[in-house]
Amino acid sequence: GGCRHRCCPGRNNACWAVGAHLARCYCDSYCERTGDCCQDYQAACRRAAVGCAVGPWGPWSGCSSLCGVGSKDRSRQVTVPPRHGGEPCPDLKQRRGCLGDDPACGAAK
Repeated sequence: GGCRHRCCPGRNNACWAVGAHLARCYCDSYCERTGDCCQDYQAACRRAAVGCAVGPWGPWSGCSSLCGVGSKDRSRQVTVPPRHGGEPCPDLKQRRGCLGDDPACGAAK
């Protein structure tokens, strides 16, 4: 029994093995929160954990409003997805406010 070749990311009730005293134990990364991991979970699964890695932020978009209050955003890409219970990814999008000041704004007033 045990977690060898059975490690799963996240919460996965199908990711279990037979542990001590023929009781069901789990090999998903959620078992660390619920306390029902198999005895070999740390050695078999956490060793292989890979945390998320992301690339640099892209440029800010233009303001969504030509005249007045709007928003702009930017994003970044996942370069290494998390595996085997590694650190999850941080935010991939950001948004902030902006004021559109297109030359046509003055004429519209």
